[in-house]
Amino acid sequence: MDDTATRHTEKMKRIKAARDKMMASKTGEKGLIMVHTGPGKGKSSSGFGMVLRCIAHGMPCAVVQFIKGGRDTGERELLRTRFAQECRFFVSGEGFTWETQDRERDIAAAQNGWRIAREQILDPQIRFVLLDEINIALRYDYLDVAEVVDFLLNEKPPMTHVCLTGRNAKPELVEAADLVTEMSLIKHPFRAGIKAQPGVEF
Repeated sequence: MDDTATRHTEKMKRIKAARDKMMASKTGEKGLIMVHTGPGKGKSSSGFGMVLRCIAHGMPCAVVQFIKGGRDTGERELLRTRFAQECRFFVSGEGFTWETQDRERDIAAAQNGWRIAREQILDPQIRFVLLDEINIALRYDYLDVAEVVDFLLNEKPPMTHVCLTGRNAKPELVEAADLVTEMSLIKHPFRAGIKAQPGVEF
């Protein structure tokens, strides 16, 4: 090997040794509280990606979809028609708030969704629960963030994972979570006049 290849090999050996040492110290397991937030695209998409991972690992899961209930989506169609045994799918919203224009109805739908969410999280058969767009319901105070955080911290079974998506996650939820990812908006085709498209947005 020439000097460049030799240096590269030695560098990778050092990196591997450091990584192996670090990984050996990570032995804990727990059900995680995960938050996907931020103005960028991909929050729900990432959550549904984890749903598919759980299905592949034989981990029963559930989806409770807040707010955006008016439009049929690819993920809903797929999970309800092909993976209904592996993943329960609930829709509690009737559409984004500017579509319903009825705060009391939106609050009632969100409260019903939270009731369903608690049932799914507490079900010992379920290992992963996606609360899609719940952050929007929390942002508009359709749900009490203190109640949601208290439930997740004190009543969620120790090995159940819960993922909460939506923009503008409240600070209390961010503080309580084990993992928080903020999606940044760098560029979006909507600004160039491109509408939402199947397979990309829904």
